[in-house]
Amino acid sequence: MRIGYFLSSEEYSPAELIEQAKGAERAGFRGLWISDHYHPWVDAQGQSAFVWSMIGALSQATGLDITTAVTCPTVRIHPAVIAQAAATSAVLTGGRFRLGVGTGEALNEHIFGDAWPEEEVRLEMLEEAVAIMRGLWTGDNYSHHGKHYTVENARIYTLPEKPVEILISGFGPKSTALAGRIGDGYVNVAPDADMVRTFRESGGAGKVTQAGFKAAFADTAQEGARIAYQKWPNAGVPGELSQVLPSPKHFEQASQLVTEEMVAEAFVCGNDPEKHLEMIRKYADAGFEEIYVANTGPHYQGLFDLYAREILPKIA
Repeated sequence: MRIGYFLSSEEYSPAELIEQAKGAERAGFRGLWISDHYHPWVDAQGQSAFVWSMIGALSQATGLDITTAVTCPTVRIHPAVIAQAAATSAVLTGGRFRLGVGTGEALNEHIFGDAWPEEEVRLEMLEEAVAIMRGLWTGDNYSHHGKHYTVENARIYTLPEKPVEILISGFGPKSTALAGRIGDGYVNVAPDADMVRTFRESGGAGKVTQAGFKAAFADTAQEGARIAYQKWPNAGVPGELSQVLPSPKHFEQASQLVTEEMVAEAFVCGNDPEKHLEMIRKYADAGFEEIYVANTGPHYQGLFDLYAREILPKIA
């Protein structure tokens, strides 16, 4: 099992993300996730750096593996452009980059006024996008005339030695089955053993499984819960709302129905190492091989110190 660190682009500035990546590597974390957003979920988070600029900087700041968690290659950015960005990222990192993809959220993808498709259409678009990216990574002149995308006479010249691995996010049975069928790995943010089983049975046997959870390091669990609620009230927003709400303002409105206790249940709050180990065990027991922890709030160095001292040695 590998424990990595999740860089939250929605909450921290570019300089802080670089600082966290270096701190995670010093602490002994073995990989990085980084979110790919156009907007934060709520204005209190306050940031949203362009992920491809950040990956370029991270490639020179750390030797850790990097995975996007996750990129939507279907609406806001054409898959042919994502294919070039991912290939360059893999070259810059010496092959340490993996492309995590998913069907996205209206929050980030609606900015040009495009209609937000239903789930079935979004999955169809994602499958076509993955085929386009793999076609371009052959290095040949490539054309594609499909249901959702057109590519004409395109060729990517800057390519890594091996094609970029594509890990696919899935929270329900349809997207998880798609991940098993066409992905090189699987991404989730819940310790859901049923979804891991669906992934394996749909063609994902022997492929990597990744998951992530959020923490709010503080001197007490109560202070951690306060920080988590202040920064991430959207963590308690239920169902498909996270896929369809179009702006931070709408998430703030939906979050008025969320209590601090509800958010605290989704986070590991405070500095008790047993709570962190308990959460890691939940994901490991569900079948995830790589687990990424994100901090929220200002005390990320405290989280690094805790993991270096109490968590990572026990996992090893």
